Amino acid sequence: MWNEPTESDLAKIPPRYATEGVQLLDKIVYEHFFIFGSDWYAAEFDKKDRLFFGYAILNSDYQNAEWGYFSLDELKDIVVSGIHIDRDKYWEPRKASEIEKIVLGHNY
Repeated sequence: MWNEPTESDLAKIPPRYATEGVQLLDKIVYEHFFIFGSDWYAAEFDKKDRLFFGYAILNSDYQNAEWGYFSLDELKDIVVSGIHIDRDKYWEPRKASEIEKIVLGHNY
């Protein structure tokens, strides 16, 4: 993985279930990972299981994009045609409703 998040980066993300009462589009997205037409947006992180809760869009398929869990370790293992998944190191936390790709997925 390019620009792997540090433990300090991960500590800034609320733990699993901490935002359970927050509407999906009101959740704050703390990290963005991407490769080609696929994006993962992380809103929660379980340190023990190394799982994120967030939104995933695979292969620009907005109709089937969804909220759910994805593994940091599995993201680190993704390599397509010799290219590793990347983390947007310039990402600024913001509400899901402010992220165009998530809004597109919710409009299906």
